[in-house]
Amino acid sequence: MGCGTKEPKITQLCLAAIQRLMSHEVVSETAAGNIINMLWQLMENSLEELKLLQTVLVLLTTNTVVHDEALSKAIVLCFRLHFTKDNITNNTAAATVRQVVTVVFERMVAEDERHRDIIEQPVLVQGNSNRRCVSTLKPCAKDAYMLFQDLCQLVNADAPYWLVGMTEMTRTFGLELLESVLNDFPQVFLQHQEFSFLLKERVCPLVIKLFSPNIKFRQGSSSSSSPAPVEKPYFPICMRLLRVVSVLIKQFYSLLVTECEIFLSLLVKFLDADKPQWLRAVAVESIHRLCVQPQLLRSFCQSYDMKQHSTKVFRDIVNALGSFIQSLFLVPPTGNPATTNQAGNNNSGGPVSAPANSGALGIGGGVTLLPAFEYRGTWIPILTITVQGSAKATYLEMLDKVEPPTIPEGYAMSVAFHCLLDLVRGITSMIEGELGEVETECPTTTDVASSPTQSSEQQESHSTSEQMDKEIVSRAVWEEMVNACWCGLLAALSLLLDASTDEAATENILKAELTMAALCGRLGLVTSRDAFITAICKGSLPPHYALTVLNTTTAATLSNKSYSIQGQSVMMISPSSESHQQVVAVGQPLAVQPQGTVMLTSKNIQCMRTLLNLAHCHGAVLGTSWQLVLATLQHLVWILGLKPSSGGALKPGRAVEGPSTVLTTAVMTDLPVISNILSRLFESSQYLDDVSLHHLINALCSLSLEAMDMAYGNNKEPSLFAVAKLLETGLVNMHRIEILWRPLTGHLLEVCQHPNSRMREWGAEALTSLIKAGLTFSHDPPLSQNQRLQLLLLNPLKEMSSINHPDIRLKQLECVLQILQSQGDSLGPGWPLVLGVMGAIRNDQGESLIRTAFQCLQLVVTDFLPTMPCTCLQIVVDVAGSFGLHNQELNISLTSIGLLWNISDYFFQRGETIEKELNKEEAAQQKQAEEKGVVLNRPFHPAPPFDCLWLCLYAKLGELCVDPRPAVRKSAGQTLFSTVGAHGTLLQHSTWHTVVWKVLFHLLDRVRESSTTADKEKIESGGGNILIHHSRDTAEKQWAETWVLTLAGVARIFNTRRYLLQPLGDFSRAWDVLLDHIQSAALSKNNEVSLAALKSFQEILQIVSPVRDSDKPETPPAVNVPVPVLLGSISGPGLSRPLARTDSIGERLGRYHSSEPPIVTDELEDLNLWWAAWNTWYRIGSESTKPPITFDKLTFIPSQPFLTALIQIFPALYQHIKTGFNMDDLQKLGVILHSAVSVPISSDASPFILPSYTEAVLTSLQEAVLTALDVLQKAICVGPENMQIMYPAIFDQLLAFVEFSCKPPQYGQLETKHIANAKYNQIQLFAPAEWVALNYVPFAERSLEVVVDLYQKTACHKAVVNEKVLQNIIKTLRVPLSLKYSCPSESTWKLAVSSLLKVLSIGLPVARQHASSGKFDSMWPELANTFEDFLFTKSIPPDNLSIQEFQRNESIDVEVVQLISTEILPYANFIPKEFVGQIMTMLNKGSIHSQSSSFTEAEIDIRLREEFSKMCFETLLQFSFSNKVTTPQEGYISRMALSVLLKRSQDVLHRYIEDERLSGKCPLPRQQVTEIIFVLKAVSTLIDSLKKTQPENVDGNTWAQVIALYPTLVECITCSSAEVCSALKEALVPFKDFMQPPASKVQNGES
Repeated sequence: MGCGTKEPKITQLCLAAIQRLMSHEVVSETAAGNIINMLWQLMENSLEELKLLQTVLVLLTTNTVVHDEALSKAIVLCFRLHFTKDNITNNTAAATVRQVVTVVFERMVAEDERHRDIIEQPVLVQGNSNRRCVSTLKPCAKDAYMLFQDLCQLVNADAPYWLVGMTEMTRTFGLELLESVLNDFPQVFLQHQEFSFLLKERVCPLVIKLFSPNIKFRQGSSSSSSPAPVEKPYFPICMRLLRVVSVLIKQFYSLLVTECEIFLSLLVKFLDADKPQWLRAVAVESIHRLCVQPQLLRSFCQSYDMKQHSTKVFRDIVNALGSFIQSLFLVPPTGNPATTNQAGNNNSGGPVSAPANSGALGIGGGVTLLPAFEYRGTWIPILTITVQGSAKATYLEMLDKVEPPTIPEGYAMSVAFHCLLDLVRGITSMIEGELGEVETECPTTTDVASSPTQSSEQQESHSTSEQMDKEIVSRAVWEEMVNACWCGLLAALSLLLDASTDEAATENILKAELTMAALCGRLGLVTSRDAFITAICKGSLPPHYALTVLNTTTAATLSNKSYSIQGQSVMMISPSSESHQQVVAVGQPLAVQPQGTVMLTSKNIQCMRTLLNLAHCHGAVLGTSWQLVLATLQHLVWILGLKPSSGGALKPGRAVEGPSTVLTTAVMTDLPVISNILSRLFESSQYLDDVSLHHLINALCSLSLEAMDMAYGNNKEPSLFAVAKLLETGLVNMHRIEILWRPLTGHLLEVCQHPNSRMREWGAEALTSLIKAGLTFSHDPPLSQNQRLQLLLLNPLKEMSSINHPDIRLKQLECVLQILQSQGDSLGPGWPLVLGVMGAIRNDQGESLIRTAFQCLQLVVTDFLPTMPCTCLQIVVDVAGSFGLHNQELNISLTSIGLLWNISDYFFQRGETIEKELNKEEAAQQKQAEEKGVVLNRPFHPAPPFDCLWLCLYAKLGELCVDPRPAVRKSAGQTLFSTVGAHGTLLQHSTWHTVVWKVLFHLLDRVRESSTTADKEKIESGGGNILIHHSRDTAEKQWAETWVLTLAGVARIFNTRRYLLQPLGDFSRAWDVLLDHIQSAALSKNNEVSLAALKSFQEILQIVSPVRDSDKPETPPAVNVPVPVLLGSISGPGLSRPLARTDSIGERLGRYHSSEPPIVTDELEDLNLWWAAWNTWYRIGSESTKPPITFDKLTFIPSQPFLTALIQIFPALYQHIKTGFNMDDLQKLGVILHSAVSVPISSDASPFILPSYTEAVLTSLQEAVLTALDVLQKAICVGPENMQIMYPAIFDQLLAFVEFSCKPPQYGQLETKHIANAKYNQIQLFAPAEWVALNYVPFAERSLEVVVDLYQKTACHKAVVNEKVLQNIIKTLRVPLSLKYSCPSESTWKLAVSSLLKVLSIGLPVARQHASSGKFDSMWPELANTFEDFLFTKSIPPDNLSIQEFQRNESIDVEVVQLISTEILPYANFIPKEFVGQIMTMLNKGSIHSQSSSFTEAEIDIRLREEFSKMCFETLLQFSFSNKVTTPQEGYISRMALSVLLKRSQDVLHRYIEDERLSGKCPLPRQQVTEIIFVLKAVSTLIDSLKKTQPENVDGNTWAQVIALYPTLVECITCSSAEVCSALKEALVPFKDFMQPPASKVQNGES
């Protein structure tokens, strides 16, 4: 009532009161109706409008009593107030309307809540009459329904059904109200069919109808072209419509699938370039709202894109965004009339207004001030619009604007950009989240994408298969979403990436591309994945570079393809080159032909980091795109100049090409980071699954192959990226190395064969590093238990051996060396491989290689023999042997021989263990072989395996013994024989057979052959400037040394190991072969060899034959023969090694402690061996000493040492064969001795062999000859009787030598220069004759002494007597005796005389004994002649003979006469008469010195041998008057002689007196005086002799003649010569004995 007064004051109070009441909820339904009616009146009177609104609001909000008409009236009231003229009322009313509408719907919601528990029977809705369907609603719901329906009517400009009394209404307000209801109460529409129906039937058609002006409108089309003027789009409505659409799509998509399809298509159309700017902006904002709701997008995809015959809405949205962005760049927006003043209108091509310009100022400087996109001259700033992930619109919120707003430049672009980013972010996070759920829920189905069928078979339970189906469905959705959007996204993002000048924007774009690539990868969508990756790759590389690289790669590249999408063409724009980016690096492109430089911008580097990030985080899904990624990285790394360092990491290093790479400081600081990320990228490969890892490896390999192709044919620096990274990948995946080892190493081996050295080097570096790392890695199980893996790891090392590049082989060997140093102890079954690598080095591969390989071998031999399996020892021997044969470096060959010695030592020390292990192995192999049914084949098979090892060692050394280099041969030979000598006892007895025949004799044969065919050319120098000694200056001489060494070695083994060899069965055959070798060496035309052969002969002869204890010989064994003493004297050049060698102590112990006694051989067999030796000796002797037929400069004549040695062998040999030695053999021996002594010596050797001529010394050869005879003679002496028949032969031999004193022997037809008569000492050593005969005098004289000695011992032997030895001796001596002074040496005849005297003193008694037998008959005349020749020699004494000498010589003659007087004449009756007669005649001749009747000049000089004459005379007289005269004839002879003598004396004296008297004062000639003196002396001698003789033997007549001389003597007293006087005095004195008184005649008569 109060209000009805319409008094303002009262009304105010009343309204306040009413409000109070209402707030206390005391108003009933009827009261409420009254209140509303009252308010309506006030409204109509325009009173207290604000209070009214307030009251309505309080009324409706405090309770729910107002319904139906009352409610509608209240609402209409508010609407009416909204359209008053008063602004405040207007706005308050608007707010109230909004609130009231909300209240209505809230009531409905509350009502639903209350009734929620009561389950209603749904009432079927018949028809579509809204009136009918309302009846089913509850009261609040009905109100809400009526209200909403009328709102739709009002917006559509129709009359309302329920809101009666509406006067006016605006569309904008209606749309806002619709939007708020839809937005705030979606559940109402979703839960109640009635409301859903309204939505479908009313709201959607309304919206579509209202949109029509926007759709039809084309900006810039003039009205004339269209038939009717088109209604222009109106911003407020348009904008509100879009808001409604957003809500509809967001909240009621599930109800309005078809309608939404239309709405979305409209949205897409609004983005067209011919729509107004503001419309496009608002549309973009709306789309942005959708983009932040991935679940919604997912529904679109499921509802449209995945249905056949449906618009591909989701794809269109994305593509539209792409085209929109593109259009912004390509077509600068031309403003519509409403917005001509729009800033930054770029239609004129240049900036017009300031805002745009301010952003463009810095372009020239290369750094923009604002973040912006800039493409082909179009510059669009980037505005910060929203926080990421929320779509906060600007223009959709401008509800108060009626005119379309001015859109700032870049706004639409920025929103579109954010749409893309949010779209990507939303989709990927959603799908990845769901994928993650699936994977955790159902871990067994991780590979569903690849094989859903197969994995479903694995499922047992029903639930999992349901899950599977669900997953298959969702996977299809995910794939469709990605497939639908990726083209558009990629096109837009690529373009933006190219245009972006802002680091943050670039980062976002790259991030989007990266997440998309990863997502595609996870879903297995290869094409799209590769496309995104390609985009990132292109961004990483300089502009035009990218195309060439990426088009050559195998990935599906997308450059310049256009994807036609439902009639819309999305062009893939290839990057423009003029993007204004900061250049941070300049470098060389990686190409076959050198091109110019290329520039990298900071954006490239940013892309590169994204690429690294992608590979690092999503490597598992990259699959085949690894190739793209790695190819790009390779090029970037190349341009930036990163070079691989150890372990494969890349470090900044300068390219060889020099200064073309320029890096700014900015990028310099980045490089270590990039290089670090690169390394981490490959480190993370250890987390990839096996398949992904294989993709990675394959990609690296194909990259590497490309790099290899590029590097062919030029020596430019190659790209080593792939190789380095293969290495890095291998190193971090050691724990599963097996799965990638083969492809990895297989490829690296190819790289190792590349002609480009840098490439190769890295291939080898990578391969060896991997192998080393593989071996040191602690695998599980460890390598020691996983031999297969170990061999797998080592195998590439072996494969490297087939590569011929030395640098690779060097790396290989260095690797082996390092493996040995670190892993040597644990190589186990890998040894054959490792050793094979060392052994594979060939001779032509250069010194350094061989040296390195050899270092490895040395390490093995010194450190690792004990740790390797024994079966590998043979390989070690082979390898060491092969190094010996390398001829690059002599030292290596020699050292390798040393190694073989060390190896043999090792075998010796560890013999037992090696033997056990080898036997075990052998048994296993044998078993295998039997199972397979094949024969076990190994060298030296029948021998046990340990012996085979030794035999291999010996065989290797044997090969080295015939190496072309002398030093190697020498060393190998010494080692071989030392080894066999020192360690041979380890061998099985039967194996010795192989050693002898296969090793030793085989070697001897080869050496003999090489020596006999060796070149005789002189070698000037021994390489470098080493001088070669003349004894080694031809190949032949060098081989000679080898022959010597070998023969000596074999002989020594035969000697020391006789006890092992003899029981072998074919020892005698071996012995023959050995003797044959000795013979051929001895007869070789080389002094050194022949001499050494004899030494070997000597050595094998010193073998003591094994003897049984029972029959030890009485004579000392052969070794005690004094020959070895002489060995020293025959050591020739180059043979300083002692020939005797003691066995190692171990062997001796082994020999003596062995349980079985030494094996005793058959004596008979033994004898055969010695006779074989004798035959060989004889052949050597006769061949070597036989004079050659013709002589020239090169004729070979054996040397003295050789002959000496030869002869020295005989005594030792003789000890073994003496029992069967007979005359024939003696004959043979004699021939050899004689020939040997006859051999002359070469003139250049003579100073060493010939003694100096003042002393008479025997040469050693002559000593040896005499020793040989001496041995024989001693043997005969103690031997049995039958041997004594050999004496004469020995005498013959010796006497032959005695003859040499006067008649040196001849050696064939060789002209020798005799050493001329020693007495003149005229020796010219180097006379033209090449050969010098020896001085045989001392030898002959010694022989003579021996003869005398021997004869003294053997004169009475029957053989000596029978064989007329004495006669022969005398006959031989006759030569020097008759020559006397003409002998070459004076000592000769003197010795001959003394010898003759000695021999006769023994021989004559023997001869007398055997006088009757006639055995000596022929000796006497010989003896007589000898005396005759000697005493009355025809040779003239030399002029320079002194008186003393002469007297000494005379005394010798006197001795002979004395011998006659004592030994012969006293026994005249036992001696043939003729002989005695001859002797007498001789004495007679000697007693008167001057028998010759005339004194010629010649005789004057002869000194008278007065003593001699006197002796003869005395002997003669003594014999004449001795009573022993057996025959009257003898006495007669002497008497005759006497009377002749006396008569002659008488004559001489007479003649002398005459001459004296005539001559007066003149002295007489000297000879006459001499003669008279002699006569006087003879007279005195005669008287003396007569006195001594027994008186009865002297004839009276003789005395008469003597006395008759007296007067003549007296007459001589007058002579003047003092000499004559003294002689006369001596002659006269004896006459005193005749002075006695004459006796009576009677007495005289009696006498």
